[in-house]
Amino acid sequence: MTIKRILVVDDEDSIRWVLSKTLHKLGLDVDLADCGASANKLLKKNMYDLAILDIKMPDISGLELLSEIQAEHGNMPVIMMTAESSMENAVEAMKRGAFDYITKPFDLDVIVNTITKAQKICARDDNKQPQESTLHAVTEKSIIGTSKAMQEVYKLLGKVSLSDITILITGESGTGKELIAKAVHLNSGRCDQPFIAINCAAIPHDLLESELFGFEKGAFTGAIERKTGKFEQANTGTIFLDEIGDMSIDLQTKLLRVLQEKEITRTGGNKAVSIDVRVVAATNKNLEQCVEQNLFREDLYYRLNVLPIELPPLRQRREDIPQLVEFFIRRANQQFNSEVNDCSEKALKLLMDHNWPGNIRELENTIQRASLLCQGQTLCADDFTKLQQHHNTDENNNSLEALIDKKLRASLAQKDIVEVNDLYQMVLHQMERPLIKIILEKTRGNQVRAAQVLGINRNTLRKKIQLLGIDKDKTTIE
Repeated sequence: MTIKRILVVDDEDSIRWVLSKTLHKLGLDVDLADCGASANKLLKKNMYDLAILDIKMPDISGLELLSEIQAEHGNMPVIMMTAESSMENAVEAMKRGAFDYITKPFDLDVIVNTITKAQKICARDDNKQPQESTLHAVTEKSIIGTSKAMQEVYKLLGKVSLSDITILITGESGTGKELIAKAVHLNSGRCDQPFIAINCAAIPHDLLESELFGFEKGAFTGAIERKTGKFEQANTGTIFLDEIGDMSIDLQTKLLRVLQEKEITRTGGNKAVSIDVRVVAATNKNLEQCVEQNLFREDLYYRLNVLPIELPPLRQRREDIPQLVEFFIRRANQQFNSEVNDCSEKALKLLMDHNWPGNIRELENTIQRASLLCQGQTLCADDFTKLQQHHNTDENNNSLEALIDKKLRASLAQKDIVEVNDLYQMVLHQMERPLIKIILEKTRGNQVRAAQVLGINRNTLRKKIQLLGIDKDKTTIE
């Protein structure tokens, strides 16, 4: 199918006008509607290859119109737009079969690229039939964020809700991996069934097996009666295996068999028990590196990593911090009867500037502590003494940036910059070589450890060592 004719539905004149102009320049035919009723009339009269719908409209919502289009014109890709970039909207749009979800204000290039992507997929998969969704419109209410990074997470949540596909959630500690796992469950066909979570790092290795698979009476000293494990408790529902990277190799082997055979054997037993469980796993470790270091089974990694969801650290979604602060202030009020209802601009700037190594969990604890100690109704900078100390330390560390700035200016003053064509690469090359040499010295030439410190892949480090002419004899692979 070739996309030639598009229906744009939005109650804002300016949005319809600008989309019409842009799409006409691409050689597309465009029809415009300012509400759902007008759109329905056009859909009955004409055939369209793609529709662009606003979610909020005066009569019926864009989500309702999307469902009607899916029922009557199932193969038509639909792009949803909204100024209310909530998780609920994004997840629900993708669950109902939207091709993509775009937040306002948007760059016109985003619209063009999305249509181009739809064109390619339609051409490749004309005969694909849409799946019907009979799922509940439920989400995990405590997931906060409207940043672009989180919008991508929400889209994935909507897409995976229609299947029982195994999911691996990755991200630093405190980024909200369990909340996302709950959202996956709540938006799945298993939402009315059990959600069982277990932290693989919090239970001793010798006890984890019986916690997961249960045990028979007399299996070991103290086993005075049969106990069902987490997999049996989660039957017909979802099991969330948190910190899966900390599981021992022996237990990984048994877990792999469970995933393959869909049955468990209790400790001390010899009878297999069939289970119907969706598995969602999470880790803050780099499992690819763990596989390379023989700390994690490669076959289990690929079995778990069917669909990865990577959660961004808070420092990469700082625009969500004001919304998170407001949410945590309200929560602190409910939990501790505090009277705080606002955060001063100076305090908010302090929160926005902090790097948050503990991510959202650290931010929540910080707001709770400040709310309890605050003497008034507005959080001020003085309520965040530890952050101020960090801020002062960071300002001192900026002296290194000032030194680099001074040296760089002195070096560039001796060159005719206008005549240089590769200045960025030249400066980067000069900075990379000493940095990598210093880290290799600190790690005694261990490339694996050096790559972890630098935050790059080991193969990337190896290539840079060769490219930058660093003495390979002084480095080791392990």
